[in-house]
Amino acid sequence: MRLVTFQGADGQHRAGALFNQDEAVLDLRLASQLVRGGDGAALTSVQALIEGGEAALAEARALLARTPSDAVVARSAVKLLAPVQPPTQMRDCSCFELHLRQCFAAARRARALQTPDPEATLKAMNTRADDRVIDAFNRQPIYYKCNRFAVIGPDDDVVWPDYSEQLDFELEFGCYIAGRAKNVPRDRARQHIFGYTIFNDVSARDAQAKEMGGMLGPAKGKDFDTANVMGPCLVTADELGDPYDLTMIARVNGEEWGRGNTRDMRWQFEDVIAHISRSETLYPGEFLGSGTVGNGCGLEHLRFLKPGDVVELEVEGLGILRNRVVRPSAVADRAA
Repeated sequence: MRLVTFQGADGQHRAGALFNQDEAVLDLRLASQLVRGGDGAALTSVQALIEGGEAALAEARALLARTPSDAVVARSAVKLLAPVQPPTQMRDCSCFELHLRQCFAAARRARALQTPDPEATLKAMNTRADDRVIDAFNRQPIYYKCNRFAVIGPDDDVVWPDYSEQLDFELEFGCYIAGRAKNVPRDRARQHIFGYTIFNDVSARDAQAKEMGGMLGPAKGKDFDTANVMGPCLVTADELGDPYDLTMIARVNGEEWGRGNTRDMRWQFEDVIAHISRSETLYPGEFLGSGTVGNGCGLEHLRFLKPGDVVELEVEGLGILRNRVVRPSAVADRAA
């Protein structure tokens, strides 16, 4: 199934399922009320559906098969939100080695360009700090916890943080945890994945560069309102099939800036789940990001966003996540 959270005419958030080539939405709770009677509480939200487990998912599938017409709305007539907004918990992992290596190389190149002899400076640069990160990356999955309250959905504006001059996108995808999980062996981790979505980990690169020397991970480089973009839908694991052979493409204003494939993940979600769940409980609806695919951000090419840019992130089988980047003044003007 292709699950969505949408805002109904009453302003309430509702759980839905996309169908008819993603052009129509079935209001799952209303469909349940029409077909089964009762209050349809198990389908109140996508989070409730995840918590309901296989029984709730089977009921949603049965309702989608019947698609009562009074519970169907056009996708164009509703506002889609992030599939789960906010998620129970968010962690973003680093699973693509090429992205790390290319970001480090680009950052060195940018520093060298500020010197009188960039080529000589670049050759003389010490790479030990970068090498230590790569060594740690190859020993075990690494991750940080995101601000789950900064989540927005498809077609929402990304509001430029006023302390940054270098804003960047990051092309990722991620999975949602299906049920409580602790001390999960890798060979059983796949059964704890409920489904997948696209993730744009918007980053203030200049702020991130200043704070990473503190050795505590990203802070204001990642934490600002509208920084975590997710959607357009949550594709259940049974529908997606193999998550490790998906083409990923990033476009800015229609121009392709980069592409990669999920097959290049050094750490797969099964590795991440086995690692994180050691002596720690994961809960239904938690989100785990893949980290950025190689070639999946502007920094790797020393290109950054501008106000008004439209970013489109596409992951095969998951759809297209589209958002416009705006200055805070533009948001204030629209509100007025």
